[in-house]
Amino acid sequence: MDYIAELIERYPSLSVCEKDIRAAAETIIESYKKGGKLIAAGNGGSAADSDHITGELLKSFVKKRTPDASFIEELKKIDGDTGAYLSDKLQGSLPAIALTNNTALMTASLNDVDGNVMFAQQVNGYGNENDVFLGISTSGNSADIVYATVVAKAKKLKTIALTGKNGGKLKGLADISIVVPQSETFKIQELHLPVYHALCLTIEEYFWKE
Repeated sequence: MDYIAELIERYPSLSVCEKDIRAAAETIIESYKKGGKLIAAGNGGSAADSDHITGELLKSFVKKRTPDASFIEELKKIDGDTGAYLSDKLQGSLPAIALTNNTALMTASLNDVDGNVMFAQQVNGYGNENDVFLGISTSGNSADIVYATVVAKAKKLKTIALTGKNGGKLKGLADISIVVPQSETFKIQELHLPVYHALCLTIEEYFWKE
């Protein structure tokens, strides 16, 4: 199913973003095919969106995502009862990290260095060449997201910005910029959710056909 076409049908105003949304989906899929992961960050409501996105990728979204038979067999070899239980409960997973939950590191950055580098520091630690960094900022100008994007590019990650208004500084920095056509923060966030749902659905559809 073409979830992005369905998105545009339900939200016609997003037609201006369709090319970039499709490019973002393809970029994340290619990253996963190469053994990479998605790293996401944002502030406030966008922090919650980062958590939401990683949650949809780490476990089943709309597909059942049955684990590989070889993995299930390994579980059962280690411990029969536990393996049988886990094989019925575990779901296929795509690696994704939200940088918004490391309280110790973030408060240390705030106290010891500069709070604006708390995401950049984590990208520096987690990021590898085949990964993707997704920076969410309604204005496109959030300093901590800008800094994290610069670090991601320096480490050869692919970078995607999810923004609104005119895209801000991130529009010129990120490899792909999805700039939803709204100017007020809450209206931008209202469009961000269906965009990243469509992305997660498209990615899941690629890796789990049934």
